[in-house]
Amino acid sequence: MALALSLTGCASLSFIGRSQAQDIAEINVSSPELREGKPLPSEYSCKGDQGSPPLRWSSQPLAKAKSIAIVVDSHTADKSAVHWVLYDIPATTTELGPNAAADPPEGSGQAQVTSGKVGYEPPCEEKASYRFTVYTLSGKVGLPAGSPLPAVLKKIAEQTIARGRLTAVDIQ
Repeated sequence: MALALSLTGCASLSFIGRSQAQDIAEINVSSPELREGKPLPSEYSCKGDQGSPPLRWSSQPLAKAKSIAIVVDSHTADKSAVHWVLYDIPATTTELGPNAAADPPEGSGQAQVTSGKVGYEPPCEEKASYRFTVYTLSGKVGLPAGSPLPAVLKKIAEQTIARGRLTAVDIQ
């Protein structure tokens, strides 16, 4: 499992956009509940029951935008994990409300995460970086809901035209 994550899972998140950095537009990501560099509120962790936090994003209009994807992952000195992947969100969408994983936008899909679960897997590591990354894609991922993480991340990487991130540090 660790090898799979390092080859196609979390490692994919690191290089999305790097090889074509000049072609990747920037997305501004915010949340009424999260602050850059501040702790993740415990209600959005395994200590709470709120599910996925609300997210908002904006960027310059992109004529090639066909869909949006969101990837939530965590990193500690010892391990990395993916907690949520929501994809094929309509390109006109600019925000998700609280617990969108329980009621995702019509037409979207959620991938298996590191644990094997489909949907939002609340983070539990007290000391970690939690990245909420929004991608604008030039197409749709087009895979069925519950698809394996490596396949979905590969499709996201291949179609990314814009990217933005909000990072919470530790759990409150």
